[in-house]
Amino acid sequence: MAIIEVWYRLIGALPFGWTHYVFMKNALLAVLLVTPLFAILGTMVVNNRMAFFTDVLGHSALTGIAIGVLLGFHDPTLPMICLAVVLAIAINLLKNATRASVDTVLGVIMAFIVALGIVILSRQGGFVKYTSYLIGDILAVTPQQIAWFFVIAVVVLGYWYVAGNAMILTSVNSSLARSRRINTFLIETSFTILLALVVIVSIRLAGILIINSLLILPAAASRNLTRNSHTYTAWAVIISILSGITGLIVSYYWGTASGATIVLFASGCYGVSALLGRYVMK
Repeated sequence: MAIIEVWYRLIGALPFGWTHYVFMKNALLAVLLVTPLFAILGTMVVNNRMAFFTDVLGHSALTGIAIGVLLGFHDPTLPMICLAVVLAIAINLLKNATRASVDTVLGVIMAFIVALGIVILSRQGGFVKYTSYLIGDILAVTPQQIAWFFVIAVVVLGYWYVAGNAMILTSVNSSLARSRRINTFLIETSFTILLALVVIVSIRLAGILIINSLLILPAAASRNLTRNSHTYTAWAVIISILSGITGLIVSYYWGTASGATIVLFASGCYGVSALLGRYVMK
């Protein structure tokens, strides 16, 4: 908490009106912690064509909330995480066990999981109470949640340091990775579990409807500009952080939803990168 107090003083010294509000200071710190994680994980999501997969994980939060309600949890975060982890493992197993395309498997699972969550939560008109999870509210982030984001950031960076090269090689050529004695199933499963954890914990910040966009857009924009793995990740992080900070501050002045505003700026970065990429990549 001492670190957060120092952060408050540093940001409060800036000559802007929004820096006087604690909720904006908390939200900015959350953005600085979460956006690099989304960028790093997003590069692997884009490389492995997992955009639909992360969408399924995000929407599974509805059913996680429903299970939490049925079990009497005041805070449904734990059931949401458990369901997402189980779902991530199950999908990874199904990819290797069925002849159907991955998109088909994900479509079937998503249809079931979303319908189940809505049916449970809509009993006796109770669904309205949980609509906040659909759009999220980064301005409501607390210092305790920020501390958890810091822990998750350390875990993600530690995983990237240990398994990053193996993950990149697996995404490029899984056969070559196996020939080098890399357990590709373990790498893929551990990555999907970590991805599930980050997505679900961030749901309250960005919301179910747009959480996938925050993962995909910075990485996709970076991919338009470079093919080198190191610069690809670096640009994704830069684009994600800039979109996050700009979107948060602009949403304060516009009075709009912060998560959606951040996505708009990330979309703008993608559009610019798509145009620049035609010349940069020549």
